Formats: sequence, C-alpha cells, structure tokens
Amino acid sequence: MSIETPCIAVCMIDPRTGLCYGCGRTLPEIARWHRIDSAERLAIMELLPARMADAGLPAPAAAKGD
Repeated sequence: MSIETPCIAVCMIDPRTGLCYGCGRTLPEIARWHRIDSAERLAIMELLPARMADAGLPAPAAAKGD
C-alpha cells in the first residue's frame, strides 16, 4: 500500500522553526505519519507550502509516493 508523503529524503530540522527543511513537517507529524489516515495526511500536505513561506523557508518540493 502506498502512503502519501511529502518526504523528499532531506531530513533536517530547522532549529528556529522546528520544521523539516525537506518537507515542512514537524517532528511529531513525522513520527505519527504512518498512523494517521489519508485525509489527515493530505490536509497537512496542503498546509506545507504556506507553513514554509510563513517561516521564511523555501517551499517543500513535490510529494512522492512510498
């Protein structure tokens, strides 16, 4: 089964914002990603570009499937 993910394998957390430089998720979101349903994953992924922009970080790259 494929799980929607914004991960691009650039897994580094910005110490100022707590966001991953590669995908824009927080550590708690990353940790529970495999346990949340598809609708919640998609909702979080929709927020990532604006979240990164608000934090002054480059927008995350396009999501890929696992």
